[in-house]
Amino acid sequence: MIGILAAWRAVAAMFILNGALFGIWASRIPAVRDRLELSHEALGYGLLFMAAGAVCSFPITGKLTDRFGAVAITRIIAVLYTASLILLAFANGFWALTAFLFVFGAFHGSMDVAMNAWAAEVEQTYDKPVMSSFHAMWSLGAGLGALSGYAAVQMGLSVVQHFLLAGGIVVGLALALSWVQWTSRRSEAKKGSVFALPSGALVLVGFTALCGALGEGAVADWSAIFLRDVTGAAESIAALGYAIFSVTMVLFRLAGGFVISRFGPVATARFGGICAALGVYTVVSASEAGLALAGFALMGLGYAVIMPLAFSRAANDPRVPPGQAIASVATLGYGGLLIGPPLIGFLAELMTLRLAFAVLLPLAVLIIVLAGALKRAD
Repeated sequence: MIGILAAWRAVAAMFILNGALFGIWASRIPAVRDRLELSHEALGYGLLFMAAGAVCSFPITGKLTDRFGAVAITRIIAVLYTASLILLAFANGFWALTAFLFVFGAFHGSMDVAMNAWAAEVEQTYDKPVMSSFHAMWSLGAGLGALSGYAAVQMGLSVVQHFLLAGGIVVGLALALSWVQWTSRRSEAKKGSVFALPSGALVLVGFTALCGALGEGAVADWSAIFLRDVTGAAESIAALGYAIFSVTMVLFRLAGGFVISRFGPVATARFGGICAALGVYTVVSASEAGLALAGFALMGLGYAVIMPLAFSRAANDPRVPPGQAIASVATLGYGGLLIGPPLIGFLAELMTLRLAFAVLLPLAVLIIVLAGALKRAD
């Protein structure tokens, strides 16, 4: 059996890659929108296809992961996910963008399921609370991806140049760092419904993840546009919104293992819900970019441990195989991460972008109410 540091590094590299590719895309959404001359509503429809691609991929990947092992599936999808990011840069119209977003969402969702199953194996093998630290690496990757967007704008790089350069560097490094000898557990998938929907106790786990992920997705795809259109920030400053959000997520996720061990998953999740609610209120009431950035930082702190706790709880479910359990929670959780952006777009078209963000406030409160579902099953 390989050492925990080598195993942790390998899985962390995959989480960094997944987050970085998502952050790279999120940082250039305003540029893509402007180039294709899309309205808030049109962009929302395009992002809905991204959500559809992810939701369709969850049950397939869950079964493949249980059958062939999380490691092999994670590495294969990592390459395909990178290729799908580059494909987005070549969209020349609304319909091309929606088709490419469906593919991008499918590989993003697939990799989420596979790499979280691998992370759960490491956590269970070494009996250490490391899931939160892996998600910290996802946020670190997302923040670095977003910062690459800031750098690309400053350097005058086109979206194509940015995606090719950043995507190529990240996937090369991630694959090199992840190459360890790890034998994944395999099991025959049980026959079930077409969609990987949670059942029993996992339903509340999935809905808790949904509330957190909706907020994450909204910040990822709309923070830059919110800062530019609502507060009047420059494009380079607007690109920092998601970066700051990701930084606070990294910091709290790195501390997550200690906090969860000290206070337990339920209290930790409730603290997260409170911070998220305060953050949403700050963003919605902000009249200038500085205050909105502070709100995004609070939201990052609040949402930081919700998904790690949900996946850890799912992977330890006594009745469902890990791959299928994670896929079922991901259907609601990461479905929310990807459904959040189009929801904000539709509401922004009906009302205003500021009021659309206010929808996240009651969802943050719901995290506080549902936190008890994240208690680890015996």
